[in-house]
Order: sequence, then structure tokens, then C-alpha cells
Amino acid sequence: MQLMNDQDGPMWPMTSITYPSSKTALTMITTMYAKELWDTPIKVNAANPGYCATDLNHNTGFRTPEQGAEPIVHLATLPADGPTGQLWGYRWGATDGIEYGRLPW
Repeated sequence: MQLMNDQDGPMWPMTSITYPSSKTALTMITTMYAKELWDTPIKVNAANPGYCATDLNHNTGFRTPEQGAEPIVHLATLPADGPTGQLWGYRWGATDGIEYGRLPW
């Protein structure tokens, strides 16, 4: 949500209401399922592939579908003691040189 309000950020030009609203709902669903399954070995996380060139954006994304799959593969192969209830993936605009990691909700 912070990126949507940053006039100099990459999300500022987005005018769609449905896309970011659905992502906000996904955030809460992820959190609630993770909470419900906390005491089980099941992990529930959300993945951010970054802005990938796909049909959805008329191939204007700067990341390939293969690059977009990287955070998904990471989450699918977490160890038993891995995190749950997180948004994890490509850190668009990160200035610390770390390309992937936990993202703020």
C-alpha cells in the first residue's frame, strides 16, 4: 500500500482498483490460514514474483516468468521450521542489494 502512494514509485501509474484490492484480500486470507494452521506442519505464505512480462500486463514487465517463479519455488521448498504467514518475494526497488526477502504487508 505504501508503494501505491509513492508518487515517484513504480506503482503510482496503476489505475486499476480490482488488482490491488484483490492483493489486499489475499494478504488477509494468507494471514488467517497461517494462523489457523500455526500448530501444524503446513506453511501458508504469499509470493510476490515482481513485475513479470505476462499477458496480464501486455508483456511490459521487466522480469521474466522464470524469474517470477523463483520466490514460488523458494516457498514450496521451505524446511519444516520455515516461516508461515508472510509475504515473500522480489523486493522491487530495494536499495540494500538484497533482491529477495520478506516483504511488508
